[in-house]
Amino acid sequence: MTEKIDNFYLVRQDMLTEAMQKTLEAKALLESGKTQKVAEAVQTVDLSRSAFYKYKDAIFPFHTVIKEKIITLSIQLTDKSGSLSDLLKEVARADSNVLTINQTIPLEGRANVTLTIDTSALKMEIRTFVQRMEAMDAVEHVEIVGSGSL
Repeated sequence: MTEKIDNFYLVRQDMLTEAMQKTLEAKALLESGKTQKVAEAVQTVDLSRSAFYKYKDAIFPFHTVIKEKIITLSIQLTDKSGSLSDLLKEVARADSNVLTINQTIPLEGRANVTLTIDTSALKMEIRTFVQRMEAMDAVEHVEIVGSGSL
């Protein structure tokens, strides 16, 4: 019996074929919810369905293959009532768990919040998770400052 071993390679994006790049774009559209169906996603990026299905289970953005379970975020938060609470609610909605939290004293209307989060139950890409935080009114900037595993 032959054992199947998957080998992975890190390849610069511009070295991928056009069909591979469009497959990644279509997968991103589906994951973000901008499109609901494969047919719609492939039409949007001008890719055949057969090419999408050929590559969809074989090509992934690097950050989705190497998924850390613990991340530390540095977040610039505006100093207004309820902004930290709203931020923590967003973390909870994403099925993540806050392990540590540290907030500086607000100066000039801003506070820095450092969150260490367990993302093992996260049901989206970390990049999407960070983008959702950055879209919040009270959040000015989010940066991943560390990652590791349990």
